[in-house]
Amino acid sequence: MSAVLINVAPVFLLILIGWILARTKVLNEATGDALGEFVFKIAVPMLIFSTLANAHFDGVSPFRLWAAYFAGVAVTWTAGHLVAKHVFKRDDKIGVIAGMSAAFANNVFIGLPLVGRSVGAEGLLALSILLAIHLPLMMIVGTILMERATVIVDGGKGRGLKAILAQVGWNLVRNPLVIALGAGLAFSLSGLTLTPVLSTVVTQLSSAAGPAALISIGMALTRYPVRGNIGLTGAIAALKLLLLPAAVFLMGKALGLSPAWAAALVLTSSVPTGINAWLIAQRFRAGQNIAASTISVTTALGVISVSFWAWLLA
Repeated sequence: MSAVLINVAPVFLLILIGWILARTKVLNEATGDALGEFVFKIAVPMLIFSTLANAHFDGVSPFRLWAAYFAGVAVTWTAGHLVAKHVFKRDDKIGVIAGMSAAFANNVFIGLPLVGRSVGAEGLLALSILLAIHLPLMMIVGTILMERATVIVDGGKGRGLKAILAQVGWNLVRNPLVIALGAGLAFSLSGLTLTPVLSTVVTQLSSAAGPAALISIGMALTRYPVRGNIGLTGAIAALKLLLLPAAVFLMGKALGLSPAWAAALVLTSSVPTGINAWLIAQRFRAGQNIAASTISVTTALGVISVSFWAWLLA
C-alpha cells in the first residue's frame, strides 16, 4: 500500500494545492483559466504526440482495448440513467446527464498523470490509444441522447443525425487533443525521428503536462460547489468510482488484455468525473448542478477509489 500511495497521493495533493491556491486567492481565476488553456492546448497534446510518435505498433490491435473500456462505459452509463429515472424519479434529460457523469472519466487531466506515474510508458500508450476515440465517441453519444431526451421532455422537433455529427465533427477537428493524436500516429507510421533539439523541447513540454493539469483542475473545482441533489449525486459518484472500474476490470480479464494495458484502463476509469459531462449539461441547460456536484464529490473521494484499484492491480 505504501508503494501505491507514492504514486497516487501526489496526484491528489497537486489537485488539493490547486484548490487551495484558488480558494485563498493566491492565484486568481484568470490565472487558473490560462493554466488550463496551456495544459489543454500545449502540454497534454505534446505528451500525447510524444507517446504516440515514439510508440511501436507492430502487431498491436486496439479493438480489445476499446471493447473492454467501452463495455464498462455502456454498463455504467445505463445504470446511471436508470437510477436517476426510476429511483430518483427524474426526467430523461437528467437521466442522460446522470449516465454521462457516471461514465465519463477525466482521462486527460487526471488519468494521464496517474497512469504515467503508476504504469509507465506502456500504460500511456494504452491510454493514448483509448483517447483516439474516447472524446469523439462520448461527445457524439452524449449529444445524440440529449437531443432525443429534449424532444421527449420538452416536445418539438430535434436535429437530425447529420446536423449533430457535423457540429460535433467540426468541434473535434479543431480540438488540440485530436490534432495531437493524428500527428503522433502519422509521425510514428512515417518512420521519422525528432531532431535532438526538437526532442528536448517536446520532452520538456510533455513533462509539464502532469503537474500543470492537476493544479489547473484543482483550481477549477472552486467553481463546482456541491449543491442539493445529495442522494442522486452520491449514487452517481458510487457508480463512477466503483462500477465503472469494476466493469472495465472484468472486461479486461475476459478479453485477455496485457497487465499494463488492463492496469491503465482500470486506473483511468477509476478517476473522477470529467468536465465534459458538465459541458453537455450546460449546452442543453439541464442538470448542470448535478454534473458539477458529481465532479466535486468524485474528486474529493477519488483518492480512495484510485488507491483501492491501484492496490488491487499491484
